[in-house]
Amino acid sequence: MNNTTFLALAALLLALPAALQAAEPVSGPAADNPAAAKTFIDYFLPMPIDGSLSKDAWGAAEVGARDQKNGLEDAAMTQWDYWDGQIIKGPDGKYHMFASRWDQARGHSGWGGSKAVHAVSDKLTGPYVDKGLCWPDNQGGKGHNVTALVLPDGRYAVVVSETRPGDVFVSKSLDGPWEQLGTIKGDGLRASNISIMVRPDGDYMIVPRSGQVFISKASDGILGPYKSTGPSVFPKGIPHLEDPVVWYSGGLYHIVVNSWSTRKAYHLTSVDGKSDWVNRGLAYDPTTNFTRYTDGTVNHWHKMERPGVLLENGHVTAVTFAVLDTPKETQKGSNGHGSKIVVIPFDGAALDRDLRSASASGR
Repeated sequence: MNNTTFLALAALLLALPAALQAAEPVSGPAADNPAAAKTFIDYFLPMPIDGSLSKDAWGAAEVGARDQKNGLEDAAMTQWDYWDGQIIKGPDGKYHMFASRWDQARGHSGWGGSKAVHAVSDKLTGPYVDKGLCWPDNQGGKGHNVTALVLPDGRYAVVVSETRPGDVFVSKSLDGPWEQLGTIKGDGLRASNISIMVRPDGDYMIVPRSGQVFISKASDGILGPYKSTGPSVFPKGIPHLEDPVVWYSGGLYHIVVNSWSTRKAYHLTSVDGKSDWVNRGLAYDPTTNFTRYTDGTVNHWHKMERPGVLLENGHVTAVTFAVLDTPKETQKGSNGHGSKIVVIPFDGAALDRDLRSASASGR
């Protein structure tokens, strides 16, 4: 045996254990409990087809055949671009969505003039019918980064930020009229991309674009003053994080936050909502096949931003997204491209169950 053959045989023998190890079946926590390997994106459910799947709908061909009766949109794309999207199920059994809209002729950059609107549907996934401006007599209805919640006293609140400094409107009815309660205040709190919730302890909790957690005591109310619990809780090393949504379910506080440059989002959890946030991994990615219908048809929107969640019976049952069919800079207006709000069913009960199981196992 010459030296070359000997060296080749020795290298093969050295590599053999690693190759055998790679060929072995997966063992450990992920194998014992397949749910341990799942992330938020795995709990999205197929969308029902409320109308029909059309290839002639406005938008880029890459989106695919889609149901225009899902969510909220201008079906002809001649009037409005829609954005944001937060659903509250009303005592009337209907689904009430609070969102923003602006003149589609201005293209995506028209968002700076967006106005808050109220839309209603008999079904969770839609179609949602635009009922008009929430507060037409207050700055002409101006509002962006629209979100909504139920207050402890039974009233409803709609919060807008970015184009307004965290203004809060309240009403005894989801149909209005809406009265401006005031403006959120807090040391170091910049009202941009605000997500807000009422904690189980009655305190109010805000997570803005900065990734910090801000708390207002129940006695101080929704307007604050809010105090920061510390630095950003967003995961390190991921660029351009924004559009957080925060909620409580399954004994944990949750945040989903979007990276606009990578078009991926991440799911975080915390026991107390203030510290020790754990990055649970991928929340959604529009390049994957998670936006799908019951017949297996898949949509691929260019971007999916501004996530919102609907909780029913303590679990997330749907996630809303503001979606675009092409990059924002290409949307100049009146060119057949734009944005809408989609509603995707979600198995939050299974997510919470699996997270409890993982926690009990020390994972």
